[in-house]
Amino acid sequence: MLMTVLKGELAVKQSIDLVKTFKKMKDYILVNRDLIGQREMLQLSMETANNKIAISKINANMISLEKQISDVAEGLKNVVTKSELADMMNSFVSDDGDKWLMFNAKFSSADEAFESIYSQAKTSIYIVDNYIGLRTLVHLKNSSVGVKIIIFSDNVGTKKLHSVEYRDFSKEYPVVQISMQRTGGVFHDRFIVLDYGTANERVFLCGASSKDAGAKITSIVEDYGVDKYKPVITMLLRNPPLILPK
Repeated sequence: MLMTVLKGELAVKQSIDLVKTFKKMKDYILVNRDLIGQREMLQLSMETANNKIAISKINANMISLEKQISDVAEGLKNVVTKSELADMMNSFVSDDGDKWLMFNAKFSSADEAFESIYSQAKTSIYIVDNYIGLRTLVHLKNSSVGVKIIIFSDNVGTKKLHSVEYRDFSKEYPVVQISMQRTGGVFHDRFIVLDYGTANERVFLCGASSKDAGAKITSIVEDYGVDKYKPVITMLLRNPPLILPK
C-alpha cells in the first residue's frame, strides 16, 4: 500500500520486486496445484481481490488529494508563496518573542530582521532608540568582532534596560563592545546607522523599538539619503554617557 503512494528509486524497486514475487507465487501454485486444496485456493483468490480493491481506493484518494493541493497552490500563486504563508501563520498564532514585521516590504521575523541588519556592519553600528531593553542587546550578539557599537537612548518606558542586564550580557558576549550615550530628549523616531562616515554608510528607519518590534504591525525601511544624518550623528556623539538604573 505504501509503495503505491511513495515515489523514488526504492519505491520503484520494491514495486518491481513485489510483481516478481507474485509471479513466482503464481508459478508455484500452477506447478503445485495438486498440493493446494480448493479452500486454500478460494482464500488466496479472495485476499488477492481485496488487496487489489484496497490499492485502487488508495490510488483514487491520492489523485483526489493531489488535485486539491494543486488547486490551493494555484490559488495562492499570485498572492503569497507557501513559505511566506507558513511564516505569517506561525507569527499570528505564536505567543513567544518571534514576532513579525515588514522589512523592506517583505514579511520577516522581527529578531531576524534586526540581526540581519547588524551583521552587515563592517566598522560601526549606531542605534538611536529611546526605548531599549535586554532584547536590544541580544540582537547585537552576532555582530562582527571589532565593530564599534553605540546605543543612543534616554532609556525611557516601563521596561527600561538595567545595569544588571547589561553586565550579564557583557559576560555572556565579551567580544561585543557596546557603549551608550543619551539622546537628549529630542528624538521620537528610531533609526540605525551602519558604518558611519565610510563609503558603505547605510541608514535604516525603524517604526518601533527593537525591544518590542513585532508586537504590533510595524516596518523597517532603508533610507538612501544618508548625507542628511551627518549633523544629527555629530550632535549625538557630543552627548554625555547613559547611566543605566540598577
